[in-house]
Amino acid sequence: MFENSSEELAYHKLLILYILDKINMDLTNSQITQVVLETEMMNYFSLQQLLSQLMESKFLITYKDSDREYYSLTQKGVETLEYFLSRIPENSTKKVDEYILSNRENLLADTQVKSSFVKQSDNEFIVNLRVIENQCNLIDLNLNVSSEKQAQLICNNWKNNASDMYAEVIDLLIRNNH
Repeated sequence: MFENSSEELAYHKLLILYILDKINMDLTNSQITQVVLETEMMNYFSLQQLLSQLMESKFLITYKDSDREYYSLTQKGVETLEYFLSRIPENSTKKVDEYILSNRENLLADTQVKSSFVKQSDNEFIVNLRVIENQCNLIDLNLNVSSEKQAQLICNNWKNNASDMYAEVIDLLIRNNH
């Protein structure tokens, strides 16, 4: 497909930018890895090296949210992709498009449960718990607790059991006790 390795490297970098642009959301390393490996576009080690190079070139940035690191396209990354989009073979973009279309919900599921807490004073912590679906809050709950340990425990439990807890809260709220 490619005559030389620098052309292949450029193609793979553009492909990573394309994936992030097409899915239209920031992804964790494991989510990007899932897309790349399941579409058989490149191997894991190449991907990790290319992500690092894209960061150094300022095409991607990372940020932390709820103890997870997300990759995000920069303006420079978006502009570069727009300029060189035609260099990605159509069969590759089609493969990525089809994968994203059929797996977007699975990729999103990872990012829909959010939990965090903020220290208000020595014995007051505000815990925020959310479940987001299609960019809409299903539940956004703030709790006032008295210790950092409680706050951390609540956050961890929410991350591991949010769907069950959400269902229980809804059930409790709609139950007719009369």
